[in-house]
Amino acid sequence: MKLVNLQKKTERNLKGYLTGNTLFEELGLNYIGPIDGHNLELLVQLFQKYKEKELHGPVFLHVITEKGKGYAPAENSKDKFHGVSSFDVKTGIQNKSKDKTYTNVVSDTLLKIAKKDKKVVAISAAMPSGTGLDKFQEIYPNRFYDVGIAEQHAVTFAGGMTTESIKPFVAIYSTFLQRAYDQIVHDIALQSLPVRFLIDRSGFVGADGATHAGSFDLTYLSCLPNFVVMAPSSGEELKNMINLSLSINDRPSAIRYPRDLAGDYDNKKPFQIIKIGKGKIVKKGKKIAFLNLGTRLKQVFETSKLIKDQFKIESTIVDMRFAKPIDKLIIKSLFKNHDIFITIEENSIGGFSSQVNDYLLNLISNTPKILNFFMKDEFIDQSDIGDQYLQSGISPELIIKRVSKLLK
Repeated sequence: MKLVNLQKKTERNLKGYLTGNTLFEELGLNYIGPIDGHNLELLVQLFQKYKEKELHGPVFLHVITEKGKGYAPAENSKDKFHGVSSFDVKTGIQNKSKDKTYTNVVSDTLLKIAKKDKKVVAISAAMPSGTGLDKFQEIYPNRFYDVGIAEQHAVTFAGGMTTESIKPFVAIYSTFLQRAYDQIVHDIALQSLPVRFLIDRSGFVGADGATHAGSFDLTYLSCLPNFVVMAPSSGEELKNMINLSLSINDRPSAIRYPRDLAGDYDNKKPFQIIKIGKGKIVKKGKKIAFLNLGTRLKQVFETSKLIKDQFKIESTIVDMRFAKPIDKLIIKSLFKNHDIFITIEENSIGGFSSQVNDYLLNLISNTPKILNFFMKDEFIDQSDIGDQYLQSGISPELIIKRVSKLLK
């Protein structure tokens, strides 16, 4: 009898907490709301009223708004108007380049491999359009999963799928994947589950600012056992890396790519085979070896030309492709006739450069001179991407300035 009475009392209390503002007041909050967040006149009046009123403790202001309110194109396409470039105000059509972006390459390639492998599924955390999965969602609705703003669940959910021989591709912005780091470590890496991570907006993001900069993914993934970590130098490389990840069934893999145009890319061109941990020499030289990871290859060529013009030295340029495992054989082969090794990456301290340094400093005698270029060790404020390169010292002019000190 006592248990029945206690249960009824508990139910009454819960019912009271969940109606009106009782729940918030029981937590010690001054509750105001719900209020129409689009009624600015009312909001100003309320702010003024409660500013003058003596309140003890924090205030919980419950405001209800509708995203895109008052502008039809935004109301009808909330995801696309989350963040926009310039657009036509009358039609809402964004002025985007016709050239393919890395995100477009992901979209095209996932559709291609999903057609040939029915076990391929795609997972988004409330960003199907931003990550290029909207077309996949349209064509394969039964193989697409949007878990909402819950990156942690997206990762663990994908891990569970792999135990049933499903092949999940999880597309999440680099900065948002940080939220799920515990799940990446314990639910995926520890168990060596073959989840395939597509990490969008890695590196510099320009006007999106520090909150969206993909500064740390190479660092927080490359330190984990059982991980393959890749970074393409072009759209074509990204396409081939996605195809490679489809064949990795014994461990997790991750491909990071920027918010940028993809450059060299042909969707009709067949896949080219890439071997895990194998880079490629794209320009042969001597004395100076550039080890590039990611999409800075064009700027590395510009830097190499400056070195040739000033010091009459032909540099070697390597597209390393993998932050983990790095291509130790190619580095060892370059060690014979190169005195200076230069790493280039769009990432914070502790990423690709640390993998290279560890090998050079611990496994080879007669250590060469090493210069590492990565994002500066601070949160990068919003700016033009070119200015962000300058701030971090990754521009050709600043690279050559440091290299020249070693050549004098």
